[in-house]
Amino acid sequence: MPNWLEAGAWGLVAGGALVLGALVAWFVPVSHRLVASIMAFGAGVLISAVSFDLVDEAEHSGGLPATIAGFLGGALVYVLANVALARRGAQHRKRSSGRQPSEQQQPGSGTAIAIGALMDGIPESVVLGLSVLGGGGVGVSVLVAIFLSNLPEGLSSAAGMKSSGRSARYVFGIWCGIAFASGLAGLLGALLLDTASPATVAVITATAAGAILAMIADTMIPEAFERAHLFTGLIAALGFMVAFTIGRA
Repeated sequence: MPNWLEAGAWGLVAGGALVLGALVAWFVPVSHRLVASIMAFGAGVLISAVSFDLVDEAEHSGGLPATIAGFLGGALVYVLANVALARRGAQHRKRSSGRQPSEQQQPGSGTAIAIGALMDGIPESVVLGLSVLGGGGVGVSVLVAIFLSNLPEGLSSAAGMKSSGRSARYVFGIWCGIAFASGLAGLLGALLLDTASPATVAVITATAAGAILAMIADTMIPEAFERAHLFTGLIAALGFMVAFTIGRA
């Protein structure tokens, strides 16, 4: 199988975790505290992937200056885009407790939430695409980290969408669309960068890592802390160590 096709398939698998989480939220009554705890675990998993599988790899292949520039650039772009979307109703897109506005409360918030959810998932999928370029298959630790973090993201966000009165057609339309976009992003990441220099790949990897870390801080940790604040740090640390162990196993 060509690298670009494999990357697209794995991106679709990782994005499918969002749909799986949404299905659980829609049909199974899950407490907000449990959702928040799962979100904290997912945040820890992603932080581990950012630290050991993305930034460290980018620095080794592209050097420290390129890594710093890409990382800070990715974080800056994500935060600016997130601020713009928050003003249009997407601030609480990962909250499960009904804080998302309905379309009646804030017209256009549905579109903003959809764009925000897409923005959250694309950097992860690009990283998956880049991980297959060496010819050794997908980076297992990165794939596991993204899958384990996407599951609570889809669960929490879909629960919030349901609480705000959005339809099943809207909710599953969003998550299925983002799963498809994740596969496409992974495919394009591998296809377009197949012949790129190590420095270029390092910058893009670091950029995605910066965006992912900003997303964790802006959207995942607030949801986790709101409902499970007494144990958020411990659960996140557990997620971090699980992902680290998988990467070293």
